Amino acid sequence: MKKIVLLILTALVIISCGGGSSSSVEDVLGSDVKTIRAKRTEVETQLKALEDQIALLDSALAAKDDNAKLPLVTTFKAKEEKFDHYLELQGDVMTKQNVLIYPEMSGTLQRVYVKEGQNVAKGQLLASIDDGGLSSQLTQMETQLDLAKTTFERQKRLWEQNIGSEIQYLQAKTQYEAQESAVAQMQSQVAKSSIRAPFSGIIDDVIKDQGTVVAPGQGSEVFRIVNLSDMYIEVEVPESHLPNVTANKEAKVYFPVLGDSVTTKVRQTGNFINPANRAFTAEIPVPANGGKIKPNLTARVMINDYTNESAILIPQSIVSENAEGEQYVYLVEADSSNSGMVARKAIITTGKTQGDHVEVLSGINSGDGVIDEGARSVRDGQKVKVHSDGLGLTTN
Repeated sequence: MKKIVLLILTALVIISCGGGSSSSVEDVLGSDVKTIRAKRTEVETQLKALEDQIALLDSALAAKDDNAKLPLVTTFKAKEEKFDHYLELQGDVMTKQNVLIYPEMSGTLQRVYVKEGQNVAKGQLLASIDDGGLSSQLTQMETQLDLAKTTFERQKRLWEQNIGSEIQYLQAKTQYEAQESAVAQMQSQVAKSSIRAPFSGIIDDVIKDQGTVVAPGQGSEVFRIVNLSDMYIEVEVPESHLPNVTANKEAKVYFPVLGDSVTTKVRQTGNFINPANRAFTAEIPVPANGGKIKPNLTARVMINDYTNESAILIPQSIVSENAEGEQYVYLVEADSSNSGMVARKAIITTGKTQGDHVEVLSGINSGDGVIDEGARSVRDGQKVKVHSDGLGLTTN
């Protein structure tokens, strides 16, 4: 008891005398850096001495007053568990098969065979354009081709029997081949009057009505066709994540508008770092999900860039930092003098964070009791009362 009284008197003398210094804090504010730093060290020494006295007083009170109120805390038991860290990025749903279909020839849109929302197969006829009589010309040319073919075949037989002249045979052959080429060219022109699906998909929009005059070029789009079977999201990944974001890494995709999410994998990553933003691209495939997911839908992508199979996780809210920049938490352990519990400060090294939790790399071992609620109101070495739902009964 005499020792405690002596320490208190010493602390009071330090405070009243300024710790042996004749100058106050206000007196040195205008001094040089060296003087200010010396004063700061002096004040820190005084503060540490006072904290020691308070701790001694608390211990004395706890020992002599059975009714002293100890700080009530809750705890959880640290344990090893798998920790997956995710890199969060933004992107839009895209598809490589989302195109506008233009006419290849001018004319009146004679007939439209499909409607919006209809599934179509590759090569299916979607609409036809008035060909301006090209079909009739093709029919005549095909008749002329038949005649040229018959003439050539007869002249060929005669030539093989050494009947007739060579020039007659060559003329018939040339006329037949020329007519055949002309028919093929006309067939190609007539085919342009038929608008067909370039791939299998859904008719998203019928832009031009039947009877509209159309022509090749911008502004004459007739249909929009979309294939939802091969959609993906392309995101820009900072180059610092190049070693960790690779093909086949797990990715979680959340669609805020739908309130829904899907789990997929990175399909491929780009081989080029964009000098403008120092990032590379990553492509993540997404399913149509019953047709709910559409091209250009906004998505939040979370790519798994780090995994620790035996990590210790604690809430970020219980981590404090001292003047030296060290992070610490409070653990509970049995008091060596009696059956009570005391708080012990543990300096920790933290790793990655995810949500409300942070990974602890050192300073806490599996099985340690970590103070949760009340962590901000205890001091190192202070006796505490652990709530009955704390250590040993519940874990976090």
